[in-house]
Amino acid sequence: MKAGRVDYVRRWAAVLTLSTVVGLAGGLGAVLFRLFINQSRHIFFGLILPRITLEVYGYNLGYILLPAIGSLVAAPFIIKFPELQGNGIPEVMESVIFKGGHMSGSFSLMKILATSVTIGSGGSAGREGPIGSIGASLASLIGKWFGLSPEMRKLLTTCGLAAGIAGTFNTPLAGAMFALEVVYMGAFSINLVPIFFAAITGHAVTRAILGRSFEVTLPWLLSYSHTELIFFFILGVLLGILSAAYVKFLYVLSDRLGGKGVSTLVLAGLGVGAIGMFFPQYGIFGIGYDGMTLALYGLLPLSFLLILGVAKMIATALTLSSGNSGGIFAPSLYIGTVFGMAFGMILHLLMPSLSTNPSVYALAGMAAFFSGVAQAPLTQILMITELTRSYALLPAIMTSATVSFLAARFFLNGDSVYTLKLKRKGFHLKTGKPIILETIPVKEIMTDEPVYVHEWNTLLDVEKLVGETGHDCFPVVDEKLEVVGVVGIKDLIRRRDSMKGLQVREVLEGPYAVVYPDETAETAFRRLMEYSQNLLPVVESPESRRLVGVVTKRDIYRAYYMGIEGMYLE
Repeated sequence: MKAGRVDYVRRWAAVLTLSTVVGLAGGLGAVLFRLFINQSRHIFFGLILPRITLEVYGYNLGYILLPAIGSLVAAPFIIKFPELQGNGIPEVMESVIFKGGHMSGSFSLMKILATSVTIGSGGSAGREGPIGSIGASLASLIGKWFGLSPEMRKLLTTCGLAAGIAGTFNTPLAGAMFALEVVYMGAFSINLVPIFFAAITGHAVTRAILGRSFEVTLPWLLSYSHTELIFFFILGVLLGILSAAYVKFLYVLSDRLGGKGVSTLVLAGLGVGAIGMFFPQYGIFGIGYDGMTLALYGLLPLSFLLILGVAKMIATALTLSSGNSGGIFAPSLYIGTVFGMAFGMILHLLMPSLSTNPSVYALAGMAAFFSGVAQAPLTQILMITELTRSYALLPAIMTSATVSFLAARFFLNGDSVYTLKLKRKGFHLKTGKPIILETIPVKEIMTDEPVYVHEWNTLLDVEKLVGETGHDCFPVVDEKLEVVGVVGIKDLIRRRDSMKGLQVREVLEGPYAVVYPDETAETAFRRLMEYSQNLLPVVESPESRRLVGVVTKRDIYRAYYMGIEGMYLE
């Protein structure tokens, strides 16, 4: 066998072995997390609730205190480790895109403890995002143990996310697609192979130990008429608008409640408890799968479905926006399910001749609402297909999910519930396009020994420098080597008849752009386009404009193609 083929086999053997190990770790982490949640729920609802029960007009006031007590218990973790707030998926994205796949080794343990207490005490949140982030954290730790390169650590961290999501839903294909769609944002490549391996392994581990990961039992033998596709389109539009509004509402509330300390966490917990007290058996507390099952089987009246949808939205917003640890995945599925079911029931009342099955609209709503919130339509299309074990509903699900995705994208300006959190940390990403230039810092592609001119040099000096170097643009510096402008061939052409004796400082005009070493190639490219420059001076920092390098369009084009190649294992 030729040496190249031997290296190919060895490389793939190592990659697939590591992805399988990561899948095992992610699956076992998911199982451990589930056990912690179950035990936490037993403590709060089985041991504490009976001791604080107080019945008033048929309502148990003890429910009001449970989420507040849980928030009080989780507060020390959340305050000491702010990264535990929320669902954890933005932290995985930050790790893969900006930190070379590095995540804190203690993150997974802290996330398990904080989220278990939040959900177990009745906080309205999901476990799926945290499970995925726990898998990613464990994968990052494995990459660190083996001393892997940043590119391989990023891949394994993504594999860990896929394993966690696949395990929690019994949907390996959707788990892999979620990792690709949310983290790589559509960058489909040969990296899909190890991500699939990890997802399949994570799914197998949780299935072998728990038997069934997704507790919602779906109706069988569902069908619809193709004449109903227009109504699935309308459902997609409505839930796309609603999902975008809900994402904005979450962050408006987060700006008001987040980071305000223990008192805010406890008050938000009391609010969740007060809402859940009226619907203790319908999924407002915790993940909400029991309420979803009742809705899917048509066991809830229309008006009650609408009330539950609004109640779940408010309870989830209070839980997550106040800073508690938990996911948005399951609550989004719940909200989409009840509103989709309500839409189907209204349609059946208005047009009984259609013989509509509202349960199909519930599944379409489930896919549509999360597609809008997370900007991940392919994940939901595949997930519903895997959960129902049938392609019969695929056109209906595709219609609602993709339309909701587009409607929400319009109102969110390309953001998602995940990227908006990163945006608040200074990381600007847009969904729906491969993340390549955003992962490459300027310091990796810049020329760190640039050719420059002093502001007192003449244009004749610049013309001579053009001939010697072949460059068409140069940064201009003062006596301290601080950038004061940019000069190029265009300046020479405009002043060809009056160049003699004319100093560079005399021709500097208009604003110009610079970039910093830690900014991304994407930022550099946008500034080059905005200012119509062929070159960007790279300066030390916002406080110091000392020249440390230059970056050109050619550097960025080269970085783009190298970035594409870096995403492949071949």
